[in-house]
Amino acid sequence: METTLAAALLAALAHPARLAVFRMLVQVGPEGLAAGEIARRTDTLPNTLSANLSVLSHAGLVQTRRDGRSVIYSAHYPAMTDLLTFLMEDCCQGRPEVCEPVARAAARASCCN
Repeated sequence: METTLAAALLAALAHPARLAVFRMLVQVGPEGLAAGEIARRTDTLPNTLSANLSVLSHAGLVQTRRDGRSVIYSAHYPAMTDLLTFLMEDCCQGRPEVCEPVARAAARASCCN
């Protein structure tokens, strides 16, 4: 992953509301949620949510699919995995114990296996 792309993904997540939406979508799993359900769960106005989902989508962190008349939003796990890998690639500098807790948590997470 290029540094520029990593910075764009981090910028998309740098807003508390967008980070909360992304984390929720990660937790929900690949089935995702309709925008109305996301708005309800986050107590967010529809236009604000739309703007936040647009930023996340343009960054490649969220993907959409149609289900009848609804648009379903879900986390784009490969982008998340690539970002996490990029952030951890050089973190240990010969000291694997620094990254070990994160590696263990990633191994336990069902989305990353």
